[in-house]
Amino acid sequence: MAFQNIVGTLLGQGAITTSYAPVYTVPPVTRAYVKDFDICNTTSSTAYVYVSFVLSGETAGTTNAILYNAMIPPYSTLQWSGTQILNAGATVQVKALATGCTITVSGGEAV
Repeated sequence: MAFQNIVGTLLGQGAITTSYAPVYTVPPVTRAYVKDFDICNTTSSTAYVYVSFVLSGETAGTTNAILYNAMIPPYSTLQWSGTQILNAGATVQVKALATGCTITVSGGEAV
């Protein structure tokens, strides 16, 4: 199946919790590309964050980590840039050791 229509978009945004949670799920009959994400530490303490690109049916962890125990200084932003392709049902999942961080994921969807 050819994917002809590609639309750049904000894929997901939200507060990061202390358990892995999806911030974006690729819709059915769609492929997505993650172009970048920004994680902002809004606290006065160093934050430690985890980001995984998880295939449908799998669990977030060390085998699909993009960031693992990444340190973000107080009141700072970490930016990741690259290109990762995700198939339908895949998720971008994130967690931190403490609350106080937000994530914004940008990329596009092809249908």
